[in-house]
Amino acid sequence: MGRRGRNFSHGRPGKEMAGEARDSNRRKPIRRDVAAQPLAAEATVEDFIVGRHPVLEALKSGRAVNKLLVAEGSEGGSLTEILGKAKAQGIIVQRVPRSKLDHVAGEHHQGVLLYVAPHDYASLEDIIAATAKGRPLVVLLDEVEDPYNLGAILRTAEATGVTGVVIPKRRSVPLTGVVAKTAAGAVEHVPVARVTNLVQAIERLQKEGYWVVGADASATTMYTETTYTDSIALVIGAEGKGLSRLVKERCDFLVKLPMLGQLQSLNASVATGVLLYEVVRQRS
Repeated sequence: MGRRGRNFSHGRPGKEMAGEARDSNRRKPIRRDVAAQPLAAEATVEDFIVGRHPVLEALKSGRAVNKLLVAEGSEGGSLTEILGKAKAQGIIVQRVPRSKLDHVAGEHHQGVLLYVAPHDYASLEDIIAATAKGRPLVVLLDEVEDPYNLGAILRTAEATGVTGVVIPKRRSVPLTGVVAKTAAGAVEHVPVARVTNLVQAIERLQKEGYWVVGADASATTMYTETTYTDSIALVIGAEGKGLSRLVKERCDFLVKLPMLGQLQSLNASVATGVLLYEVVRQRS
């Protein structure tokens, strides 16, 4: 479905934008085994694998990965293959002091530590193809870094029939054990795509006929004054920072929530919940 013209009255998308939906495909969970037990507080946030051979095998298997840490000064041998596969898969690679790896995993890491996700990531194309029965609804998160926020958003997304959630690879919390626990099982049912560029993801959804609604405190339109009966992508920014400039500029239109107190920003998961249940109300 191609992108329609962007002329609409009263800031509302027209009903002609409704898309033809397809059945949703659920993802299969991955194994949670790791090559080392957590030895530091940081390890309770994300599961990890250490050692060159275990890390290399994990990369070969296609397991869902958050990022790769490599000790400064580590070179040669199988590390060259590890770095090559990480680059080919678009995995974030960070060079860190060896002491950081010692702190997280002890002294037997061989200069590499791979943070792995508790569940497979979907791709954006998976989410587009596997739309829910009815009208698609996607949530995009712009630099939300709190794992409790992401977990709560996933839980609400599951309850409100969201097709999928999209997060950026950088400056955003990935799927971690804390996220999975906070989501209370929602990671098994709500596909999460991790993309390199959120603006490009928005443009891809627009080409598929989605109207992109950004939540922003500077908007002139209240969230209840917009119609959400078509294919909708909601974009939520981090509390305190809001939407980044490029993301805000790419949205089709912006809405705001009423703020009657002294604080001018809401918790990201609360704002997401309010907007999602307005979508549910309008579609019921």
